[in-house]
Amino acid sequence: MCCIAAVSGYEKPLFRAVDQKAKVKMQRNHSGSGYTAALGKGPDSSRFTYSTLVSGLDEPMEMAILPNYDIVIAERKGAVRYFDNSTKELSTISQFNVFSGIEDGLLGVAADPDFKTNNWIYFYYGVAGDKNVSQLARFELKDRKIDQSSRKVLLEVPTQRQYCCHSAGYITFDSEGLLYLSIGDNTNAEEIEGHNPIDERPGRELADDQAATANSKDLRGKILRIKPEADGTYRIPDGNLFPKDGSIGRPEIYAMGLRNPFRISVDAKTKYVYWGDVGPDTEVAASEGKLSYDEINQARKPGFFGYPYFLGDNEIFPDYDFETKKEGPGKDPKHPVNDSPNNTGVKELPPAQPAFIWYGKGPSKKWPEVGKGGASAMAGPVYYSDLYPDAPYKLPEYYNGKLFIFDWIRKWIMAVTLDKDGNYVSMEPFLPQLKVVAPMDMQIAPDGAVYLLAYGTNWFARNTDSGIIRVEYSEGNRNPVASLKIEKTIGAAPLTVALSAGDSRDYDAGDKLSYAWKIGAKSVAGKDIKHTFSKPGVYNVVLTVADQHGGRGTATTQVKVGNTPPDVKIETKANRSFYWDHAALDYNISVTDKEDGKIDPEKIRVHFNYLPFGKDLAGALASDGETNLRFAGTAKLYASLDCKACHTLETKSVGPALKEVAKRYAGKEGAEAMLGRKIVTGGSGNWGTYPMPPHADLPEKDAREIAGYILSLGTEQEKMSLSGSIALTEHIGKGNEGAYILQASYVDKGANGIEPLKTGGRIVLRNPLIQLEDYHEGNVNVVPATRNTGYISYVANITDGKFTRFHAIDLNRIKAIRLRVQEQGAGGIIEVRQDAKDGILLGSLSVPAGKVTDPKTEWKEHLLPIRTSSGMHDLFLVFRNETKTVPLFHIDWMYFENQ
Repeated sequence: MCCIAAVSGYEKPLFRAVDQKAKVKMQRNHSGSGYTAALGKGPDSSRFTYSTLVSGLDEPMEMAILPNYDIVIAERKGAVRYFDNSTKELSTISQFNVFSGIEDGLLGVAADPDFKTNNWIYFYYGVAGDKNVSQLARFELKDRKIDQSSRKVLLEVPTQRQYCCHSAGYITFDSEGLLYLSIGDNTNAEEIEGHNPIDERPGRELADDQAATANSKDLRGKILRIKPEADGTYRIPDGNLFPKDGSIGRPEIYAMGLRNPFRISVDAKTKYVYWGDVGPDTEVAASEGKLSYDEINQARKPGFFGYPYFLGDNEIFPDYDFETKKEGPGKDPKHPVNDSPNNTGVKELPPAQPAFIWYGKGPSKKWPEVGKGGASAMAGPVYYSDLYPDAPYKLPEYYNGKLFIFDWIRKWIMAVTLDKDGNYVSMEPFLPQLKVVAPMDMQIAPDGAVYLLAYGTNWFARNTDSGIIRVEYSEGNRNPVASLKIEKTIGAAPLTVALSAGDSRDYDAGDKLSYAWKIGAKSVAGKDIKHTFSKPGVYNVVLTVADQHGGRGTATTQVKVGNTPPDVKIETKANRSFYWDHAALDYNISVTDKEDGKIDPEKIRVHFNYLPFGKDLAGALASDGETNLRFAGTAKLYASLDCKACHTLETKSVGPALKEVAKRYAGKEGAEAMLGRKIVTGGSGNWGTYPMPPHADLPEKDAREIAGYILSLGTEQEKMSLSGSIALTEHIGKGNEGAYILQASYVDKGANGIEPLKTGGRIVLRNPLIQLEDYHEGNVNVVPATRNTGYISYVANITDGKFTRFHAIDLNRIKAIRLRVQEQGAGGIIEVRQDAKDGILLGSLSVPAGKVTDPKTEWKEHLLPIRTSSGMHDLFLVFRNETKTVPLFHIDWMYFENQ
């Protein structure tokens, strides 16, 4: 998989153009036999509707859409998941005993083209045990059950399991029933010293790709093409790369010279084969940066596609001698010769075929649309309108004849326009609004709907943002978009939850919507409902929204009943919103959990920090209750980058765990600066197989902050007691934009088959001086700080009935609000109200009319006494003068006075 992307962050990224004059947008006509100019821009994006069918998969690799629209999903660790289209339920129907080390495992699944009558389904997987082989096997699938006794092994592929990586393993069929299987080169990518893996030294055979992908007698680094037979064997079709007798090379081979052909497709009309090939990471100079391209390839006929000798447009790797460390002339693309002592096949290989599209980590000159950074190129289907004549959700004619490609790391899908000969013309984003997290597979169903399989954020992990998305297009009546809101999704039995479909919508004006809920085995109607789950278990909830024309949209979620989230409380007698000079924060932390009973105090995590930055504290706070809050904002920045695809906090993924990085560099002088530079420039060799891509656009300051955050993970924060008093002095002399944060969290033990749950609580104390322009809601104008205002900003155009709202303020121990006001206008009353514009009146202040001669300096402070209130409430400042329609006054800030 890695190389699912050689990682994406850790290894690479894509393409090839025709004459620039041909870069007119063209597309095939309805018959697919000719081309017409594309009609303007793409279709209205609102005519695409989409729904998430399933989520929370554990490393989904490939999906097979059955004739009844049920879906079989292969998960890498061996589970076979089954989505029932009629009930919208997901279940596990089998568990293969697989070797799932390095990138092996259950990698591919495909239904036989004649599945409706024969019930055959194919899997490709690494077989568990001491024998290092992967198998392509066929089974019977009936009534949602895989008959293990029906197993027929069509093909066995010898592999090595000593070094990572590149397994591929995608299965697909063409329109004539031929089966295509992609297999990675399975070659050691470590210690290649900045070059391609052609290490011919004795004992280094596993680091020599000339023994695999460039070896005609080896099945690795290839796309195979066979015709399955009814008895569980296969025959060799006409037209593969080598003769059927196997005298020159394995007759199953269609394309060779591939590194990691992770996703492939076959054009239903031309029979051209497309695949994304994840490239290496080298220091060899190339036309676009380094010779480390990802590729999209097009095979119009069988051939050799260059690796490990060539990349991109047949750019040549030097012949590097790993013994002498010297470079020599590379191979001739027209007459490549595999003279490695590790080669067991023919020496004279077919002429190398250039890539169709290729790109590196930096911006691409040829294909700027692909972006930059880590990448993992993949190929999807070629779409033809006439293959879906009566399909209700078929794509618009605009996409006729276009090839879809996608990138696992960069999270885009592109529609590639081809000319009548299959040459590249242009590309454009497809459904960018979807923002699919790590697209892994893309297929078009018989009803014209597009199915997308999302792997999710992190490598080698069960991701909550993984799943299957179904995309439908409609020219006429558009399907409603179902939106499901649920009050809570986890708790003890009995659990009563409120469900709402109120945010569902229909883009067709005038449509009337109906709402149907399926909760477990029960059906309920209504836009807003309540339901009680009386017994522990995991329940599927499906919302179906329908219009009067038969259009339907669905949304799903799961409710887990049997474990109550912990209740974490932080009690204090102090104000929970503000700090004052030389004040103290008393606190007492308590945790209760219905299922855990008595709580071990050692399991409660408590942290206290002062953050000297920012007003928008909520967005920067750590949700896990454990991150060093000094780096809370940096952690948020880190999460927005592609780093998390390759690094997890605790365990090794594609790259090392962040805590392992922190441990290695703990206490080393200059570590933060060094790691910051590496984040910007990229690097390789320190952690094994996968190089880290550069982040050239990341400001050096941000890179240093991220490095500091990573290093902080290796530092244990001082353990705090569950009660005490903290002197608030760190803010003194540091301005008014800092905050103190006390945070506590607890993870329970899990119960009734439901996993452990974490709950956190926090108190955030900020400076009691609040600028009026920092309101959360209001209808006043803000005058920006300029030279003319004395470099202060304030609110103005305050007339009768206008207001500002400030979110979640505690008035405990507050006796008054001091306001800095400029008496410029008709004057009026400032009211302080609780929770609403017409809520409880807590106090008011009369501001006289006036006129100033120097608006920069003529400000006065007014004291507005208020009633003390308990708890967190929204605070409204409402401005009154019913006799005047002109502005009343200006306000700069307010300061909360404590008792």
